[in-house]
Amino acid sequence: MTPRQIELVQSSYRNVLLVSDSTAQLFYARLFALEPGLQRLFGNDMRQQARMFMYALGAAVAWLKNFNAVVPQLEALAQRHRGYGVKAQDYALLGEALLWALERALGESFGEELRAAWQALLAEIAAVMKQAAYGAPAP
Repeated sequence: MTPRQIELVQSSYRNVLLVSDSTAQLFYARLFALEPGLQRLFGNDMRQQARMFMYALGAAVAWLKNFNAVVPQLEALAQRHRGYGVKAQDYALLGEALLWALERALGESFGEELRAAWQALLAEIAAVMKQAAYGAPAP
């Protein structure tokens, strides 16, 4: 990611934090609309799941300037997700659902440049996690 993309993601995430519960709810609603079968991978406490998701996303955002520091946590998370039944192709759906939720959370400020910055972050996260879980080559 470029320094400008890092700046955009980090500054926009501060605004997402203000509405993190609703953003997480939007994310999961969209994810399950795109692929209803994914709902079986989650327990009954979606509030706790949403908090954990936003925490993990926030950690990745916070460490963007030193992304390698968060890679071991992402790799461990990927291994756990594989054990839960997450498939490599599910990462694309996750990215699509998150971009959709971010667009709704951030409104008009979620323009093309910000979207591209978030897409770059999600691509990096997905590459690390897929490599760790499935040995998929990183782009």
